[in-house]
Order: sequence, then structure tokens, then C-alpha cells
Amino acid sequence: MHDVIPTTTCSGRLLFAVSLACFGVAGSVGAADALVPTVGATLVAIAGVFCTAQYAARISRRTLAILAFALWGAFLAVAGIHAVGLATVSAAVPGVTDFVIHSVTAATWATLLAAGSTTAFLGFREYGATSSADAPEEQILEGETSDYSTR
Repeated sequence: MHDVIPTTTCSGRLLFAVSLACFGVAGSVGAADALVPTVGATLVAIAGVFCTAQYAARISRRTLAILAFALWGAFLAVAGIHAVGLATVSAAVPGVTDFVIHSVTAATWATLLAAGSTTAFLGFREYGATSSADAPEEQILEGETSDYSTR
């Protein structure tokens, strides 16, 4: 019998939800042409990147890759609304026009920044940054053989 107690990796989905909310707020507030809202939006976006980094450290490489791919697809879907036009979409949807425009803008920025940050953290993991969240079968064990001769 083993002396080690098996534990499961905590996913921390709340962290990712907070990061999406931070990215959405940063995108809608950052659209203003004033300095103070832009600085505030930048700080909120940095908090979103921090939450995404914490979440990326807790999940496996495969899950992170699937998430990044899904977020890019979601961004393309939401960005397609901009091709139609925000005024056209807000006129077709019942409700307050400004609310619909700000919601679509926030969703666009949230998916764009989340997709970019998850892709960046996937790249960090692929090209050298280590994480303890990888399952043993995903880790590459180095052998004692070398490509160089040792004459």
C-alpha cells in the first residue's frame, strides 16, 4: 500500500470566471477617451491576466489548449456581430440600445483578452515554463542517451 494520499487537481473555475469579468469590464471602460478610465481599465485587465495565470497553473496542458481554442472560436463568433453592425443588432434586440452595445463590446473584449492570455500561457508551458499540474503521462522523461558522441 502506498503512503501517499491521492489528491485531485483543483480547477479553480471561479478564477477564470473572475478573469472573464475583469476583461469584459476593462474592455467596456477602456473605450473612453480619458486618461483615468484607461488607467483603471488597464489595472482591471492586469487583474484578469493574473487570475488567468492562476487558473492556467491549475489545469492540465490539454485542458488549457482546448480552452484557448474554444475562446478563439468564441471571439470569432462574437466578432461576427460587429460585421453586422452594433446599431443593427441593438435595434433588432428588444431592450435598451446602449446596454446591448456595451454588452457586445464587453463580450468581444472578454473573449479576445481571455483567448490571447490563455494562448500565451499555453505557449509558456510548451516552451519551457514548468507546471506541477501536468499529469505524469504528459511529462517527458529525459533518457540518459545523448545526440552527441562522448568519445
